[in-house]
Amino acid sequence: MIEDVVAYASVLRLSRDDMNILGVKDAYALHKVIYGLFEDIRSDAEKQADTPSGIVFADKGGDFNTRQVLMLSSRKPHQTPQFGQVQTRIIHSDFLAHARYAFEVTLNPCKRDKQTGKVVPVRGRDAIEQWFKERALKSWGFRVNPENLQTGQISVQTFEKADNTITHGSATLKGELTVIDKDRFIRSFTQGIGRGRAFGFGLLQIVPLATI
Repeated sequence: MIEDVVAYASVLRLSRDDMNILGVKDAYALHKVIYGLFEDIRSDAEKQADTPSGIVFADKGGDFNTRQVLMLSSRKPHQTPQFGQVQTRIIHSDFLAHARYAFEVTLNPCKRDKQTGKVVPVRGRDAIEQWFKERALKSWGFRVNPENLQTGQISVQTFEKADNTITHGSATLKGELTVIDKDRFIRSFTQGIGRGRAFGFGLLQIVPLATI
């Protein structure tokens, strides 16, 4: 039933020729390709208010010939794009009814400085993990199992936008989570978590686990 649909999960595959023609050289270029696959259903007021676009994605990279991007959206992408191939499946509500999940997520770890009001990066593996566990409990509706939390690649994303250099910290975390607030968890999954979601951060990639 249509009421049972909570999101659409898609995979975009771009060939080497596709990437050259589209000029996919940084996160901003990929952002434009991804967003070009969807109708923008927000009003002008919603855009100005920075209302979530209903699109989150994760660049999974690939080999010399192909690049793969995972996408989660509130509506279907164009199934016959001018470049690349798109495969889409429906995410039903029962997928989000489990208590525990294995997860992977690439985040832009940052927080607002209480004294200056500026958004500053969280640096260091231990600090990033602590920040993630606290935000999960406070804002995202789940608890992270500290025993198997792993932080993989930590790097920096940079690109040019409107003659400005944009810089984001980047960290990929893996582990297990337990849902503590179902409504918040569903919102975290469907809208993404953290900052920089328009540029490939915040997509919770989850797999249900058996309840102990």
